[in-house]
Amino acid sequence: MPRTRARKTQIIRDYILAEAPDHPDEVATMAARRFRITRQAVNRHVKALIDAGLLRVEGRTQGITYVALARKREETFKVAGLQEHEVWDSLALPMLSDLNENVHGICHYGFTEMLNNVIDHSESDRVLIKVVRTPREVEITLHDFGVGIFDKIQRACGLENKRHAIFELTKGKLTTDPERHTGEGIFFTSRMFDSFAILSGRVYLRHVREQNDWLVADEAPSEPVSRGTYVALKIDPNSRHTQNEVFDRYQSEQDDYAFNRTRVSVGLAHHNEALVSRSQAKRILARLDRFKEVVLDFSDVPEIGPSFADEIFRVYRGSHPKVSIVPMKANEAVTRMIRRAQSAETEASPSPSFEPGNNKK
Repeated sequence: MPRTRARKTQIIRDYILAEAPDHPDEVATMAARRFRITRQAVNRHVKALIDAGLLRVEGRTQGITYVALARKREETFKVAGLQEHEVWDSLALPMLSDLNENVHGICHYGFTEMLNNVIDHSESDRVLIKVVRTPREVEITLHDFGVGIFDKIQRACGLENKRHAIFELTKGKLTTDPERHTGEGIFFTSRMFDSFAILSGRVYLRHVREQNDWLVADEAPSEPVSRGTYVALKIDPNSRHTQNEVFDRYQSEQDDYAFNRTRVSVGLAHHNEALVSRSQAKRILARLDRFKEVVLDFSDVPEIGPSFADEIFRVYRGSHPKVSIVPMKANEAVTRMIRRAQSAETEASPSPSFEPGNNKK
C-alpha cells in the first residue's frame, strides 16, 4: 500500500477509535462525513478494527453501536538472563506495531530503557510488565520487587533522605553504575512520554510533558509499593512529537550532540523549607558542572535568601565559568535576590583597562 494511502487509512481508523466512546451510535456516519468517503468504505475500516480486536459491534440494524476496546497484555519475567529487546519483541511489539512511527519509537525507547534499569539496578529476581492499549492512550508499566529506586540512589550517593535522591534523579546524568550507564534513560524517557511516574514505597514522582514539570508526593494516588519500584509510562497514540525533538532540546551540535543541558526544578529541593543557606544552594548545585547549560526553574519558590542566591549566582558562576545558569519563572522577590547577587559579581570584577585613545567622550 502506498505510504500516503496507508497514512490516510491510519488517520481514519484512529478517528473512529477516538470518537467511538463519546459517539457510539454515530461514529460511522461522522467518519463518512468528515473524510468524504462512502459508508461502505467506513464499514471496511470498522471491520479491520474489529478483526484487530480494537472495536466491538453491539445491537443490530438501526440500533447498532460501536464500542472501542482496550487491549491488555501482562506477564511476569525472571530477571536473570533477561534481554530487554527480546521482551519488547514478544510482549509489546504485537500490540504496538501499528502505531505511528514517532510514537512507536518513543514506546520502544522507554520500554527498553526502563526494563534495562530493572535488569541492571533493581536487585530484583522478577519483573511484572503490563502493556495496555486503548484508542486514546498507550500505557506501559513495570513493577520490580527489588531495593527501590529512591533507596538505592540515597544509599549509593550518600544522601540524607529520599527527597534528596529524587532531586538528584531529576537533574539527569545520575547512575549508580557509571561504568555501564550514562544516567540518561530516565531523564529522556520522562520527557518523551505524556506522563511518566515512579512509585517506590510511599513516595510518588511524576513528570507531565505538557507542563514540563515534576510532582512529588509522600502519599501516592494509588496503593503504596511495599517492595521495589513501579514505573508507569503513558502517551497518546496520536502524539506528534518525536524522540529527536526531545534529544535535540538537551543536546548541542557543536558538542557532537552530547547531553549537556538540563532543567532543574528548584522547588523539589526545598520541601516547604526556606531556601536561605549556602549549604542548600550547594545541594542544588551538586553535579551541575557536568552540564554546560542549566535552567533553574523557580516555580512555586516564594523567596530565597541572600546567601543562597550569592552562592549560586556569584560564587558558583565565578568558579564554574563554563556552566551557564539561567533562572526562569522566578517571582519578584526571588528575581530581586538574583539580581542582587549578580550585581555583586559585577562589582567584584576588575574594572576594564582603558587603552590610550579609547577613553574619548
